[in-house]
Amino acid sequence: MNRTLVGIEPELHLRHARLRFGFGILLLLIWSIASARAQDAVAVDPQAPLSMHATHLLGFEDVKGNTNGTLSIQNGAVQFQKDGQPGVQVKISSIQGVFVGEQSKQVGGVPMTLGKAAVPFGGGRVISLFSHKKYDTVTLDYVDVDGGAHGAIFQLEKGQGEVLKQQLAADRAHVTPQVVGTTKQETTGAANEAK
Repeated sequence: MNRTLVGIEPELHLRHARLRFGFGILLLLIWSIASARAQDAVAVDPQAPLSMHATHLLGFEDVKGNTNGTLSIQNGAVQFQKDGQPGVQVKISSIQGVFVGEQSKQVGGVPMTLGKAAVPFGGGRVISLFSHKKYDTVTLDYVDVDGGAHGAIFQLEKGQGEVLKQQLAADRAHVTPQVVGTTKQETTGAANEAK
């Protein structure tokens, strides 16, 4: 019995070609994500004024939200300045609290979305796990000249939030200690009322 399986062989070849293409795209995306995430730590000289790239998310009246600029500490003040425009300053002595948090954003835009859709067998979900970039968010609570309470939120590169917090603490700003863990809510009262 000499039978040839003509109908199955091209289908098998096509399936293997799709798998190779999918794995190739997956490897290309993983490589591009890994290269995008590779960042060098910034060395800080304690004698030099601190200056770093930041995004002003919210808070300062004269600055629009999501504005990129430079956040610096100099002459006893925290200053945010967009390129070519005058900066907004807050005196360090008026800062009542400095809070550092983490944020994660998905990177890659439309090409990454198309790449995730092209990967077969649900492989796009795996790519989504690795296509995130972490940022630090810094919230400054401060009091203005009239005694009004205000706040400003900035987005910094990962690790720069703690550097800014330590520099502000060294310059005698009121820095809030980091709280580890979460607190449980008291639910015994609600449970007793239901009975």
